[in-house]
Amino acid sequence: MTKITFMGAGSTVFVKNVLGDVMLCDVLHDVEIALYDIDKNRLDESYALITRMNENINEGRATIHAYFDIPERKNALRGADFVINAIQVGGYEPSTVIDFEIPKKYGLTQTIADTLGIGGIFRALRTIPILREFAEDMEEVCPNAWFLNYTNPMAMLTGYMQRYTKIKTIGLCHSAQDCVNSLYRTLGMTPPEDGFVEKIAGINHMAWLLEVKDKQGNDLYPALREAAKAYNDPKSGNLVRLDYLNKFGYYVTESSEHNAEYNPFYIKHRYPELIEKFNIPLDEYPRRCVNQIAGWAQQKEEIFAGGNISHSRSHEYASYIIEAMVTHKPYKIFANVLNNGLIPNLPAEACVEVPCFVDGTGVNPVYVGALPQHLAAMNQSNISPQLLAIQAAVTKKKEDVYYAAMMDPHTASELSLDDIIAMCDELIETHNNTPYKVLW
Repeated sequence: MTKITFMGAGSTVFVKNVLGDVMLCDVLHDVEIALYDIDKNRLDESYALITRMNENINEGRATIHAYFDIPERKNALRGADFVINAIQVGGYEPSTVIDFEIPKKYGLTQTIADTLGIGGIFRALRTIPILREFAEDMEEVCPNAWFLNYTNPMAMLTGYMQRYTKIKTIGLCHSAQDCVNSLYRTLGMTPPEDGFVEKIAGINHMAWLLEVKDKQGNDLYPALREAAKAYNDPKSGNLVRLDYLNKFGYYVTESSEHNAEYNPFYIKHRYPELIEKFNIPLDEYPRRCVNQIAGWAQQKEEIFAGGNISHSRSHEYASYIIEAMVTHKPYKIFANVLNNGLIPNLPAEACVEVPCFVDGTGVNPVYVGALPQHLAAMNQSNISPQLLAIQAAVTKKKEDVYYAAMMDPHTASELSLDDIIAMCDELIETHNNTPYKVLW
């Protein structure tokens, strides 16, 4: 029997998708599921939902247990074959609010702030200590388990686990799966009926669509590039990615609201008109959080819907990975792994997003080769603060936090070095006056 432990199981909708997918796999009907969270109410909701869904779509064949808070963590992990991580340390309040409001005092605005930038750095600094505890527990009670990380900042957290623990870790995202289709949708074009073949590589949220061809080997990129040049919808939410395509020649995997803050080009107080020109939604993530919190009661009622909970298999990778490892049937994914020469013009210790084949032997990354140098330079501008943030979490030195913030391209484009240091000091002090501390 396969055991799956879900860390952060209070993320009820995501739990439904991932574990519902698992229950629909023929080889996983009798799976053992351990749900773990530190929020008792949300854990109870997820347990009730998964239990009911097990009855509805799986004839009650799965075994499901819920484990609450730190004293029960080892029991949740004990004997696991796969550990799915979806925690958010500090939640919207207090931590996300702090990550947005203090930088604003210094003139630094953000959109999502969960992957890079000041928000990404401090999210990593309060999350890595928790992952360190997870790894220590796993080394004791499930040392051979695979750790499937869905939590952001992806490259920082996954890279830490891969470099500083003994746990087999990959990072999983959603953006590469939909990259080509998102470009066709934006441009109002239709992809080939029989599908396409794409080559994608780079880093999480900034992986590049290097090639896209139809099944006969014809290059589809020229027509897409021409359409992007002619595109003129000022209300589109995808203008930053199209600007990448027009200026750099390649489309990027993650959304425009994310990529607007991964560089020094778009969010600039000196050029406020760029915000309107590229339709950049400042403070987007806090808005989403407020709306999700306010809408949860209604969403919960809709999901439970009198107990008639059903599910169709989603595009999330987790169930396909588990299925491939259990059946030894290869499955291709895009995953976040240590570089180690897969992309030679990026650092070996960087966490990169590349094609991988999964089977009974584990996760086997594909050698990509060198990226076009300007794309590698864009990636490197993000990799430097990622590596420095990991270093700060390991050394617990303020100076390393400063270095990470100084190297962040958006932060450096807006603030002086003295302001960056003062901002980091205030963020450290403020976070450390909450239960969700940094540098511990």
